[in-house]
Amino acid sequence: MNSLDVITFGEAMAMFMAEQPGPLHEIKRYTKELAGAETNVAIGLARLGLRAGWVSKVGNDPFGTFIMKRLQEESVNTDCVLVDSEHATGFQIKSKVEVGDPEVCYFRKNSAASHLHSSDFNQNYFLAAKHMHMTGIPLAVSASMRDFALHALTSMKAAGRTVSFDPNLRPALWASKEEMVITINEAAKQANYVLPGIEEGKILTGYENPEDIASYYLDAGVELVVIKLGEQGAFFKTAKEQGMVEGIKVKQIVDTVGAGDGFAVGLLSGLLQNDSLTQSVRRANAIGSLAVQSPGDNDGYPTEQQLQRYMESQKQGVK
Repeated sequence: MNSLDVITFGEAMAMFMAEQPGPLHEIKRYTKELAGAETNVAIGLARLGLRAGWVSKVGNDPFGTFIMKRLQEESVNTDCVLVDSEHATGFQIKSKVEVGDPEVCYFRKNSAASHLHSSDFNQNYFLAAKHMHMTGIPLAVSASMRDFALHALTSMKAAGRTVSFDPNLRPALWASKEEMVITINEAAKQANYVLPGIEEGKILTGYENPEDIASYYLDAGVELVVIKLGEQGAFFKTAKEQGMVEGIKVKQIVDTVGAGDGFAVGLLSGLLQNDSLTQSVRRANAIGSLAVQSPGDNDGYPTEQQLQRYMESQKQGVK
């Protein structure tokens, strides 16, 4: 089996983006695209030239076929994606906004991906990867998908692979806030790198200050915590160093969805090619800023050449 740089897993959906602003029930025309936090990361890494693989289940339906073809067009490895003949692929519709976050309406209950189970775990495929990226979404989608996620996490850590974890909180998918916080933190504390947004960090740790949020996870054994601060940039901390990398100001925010996943793409690509921590966070900020300037979830993700040109054209400070 060919080796991979990064493997990830989760639910992908067909996404219908409104072509004009307004309430979703009034929209007549939509553009079809691909949605999914983990597929965003896989696509972003593949565009930068890394070997990325994605694992899930899709339905034996047009949406499932669309997802598979879309990922293959992006050179994402899908060798271990399973096709479910009994359950359908989920989908979502997303509004077009001129200011703020878009409205997203999901149709994912009992989807094919929600039936992914630990018995579907292909250890040889996962262990062919140097690194695994996961989010908190599979922990929330269903009990069986949570079993798969936790099995993948413990298996990769036991084999000495590094793991990054983005909480990517979805409160609507959880029975309670308490269950969400406990389950997410149990997984996060097993990861090597934890990448919360500042508001997520406050919810998960009870702390307000980025340094305190980072220390909460470092004290539990995490190696690196990078906290996303939006337009302000990002704060990072390890046992030996910490710093603040300023964000890139953009003229117009088109769509914020996918910015956090783009941030993960930049950070992981930098770390995997042995860039300094500061430089890796700079890459993360750059791709996050590109992401918010485009309408789709991953439309703004660059190639390596495009990323270098963009970073050279920007000025970022490090404190």
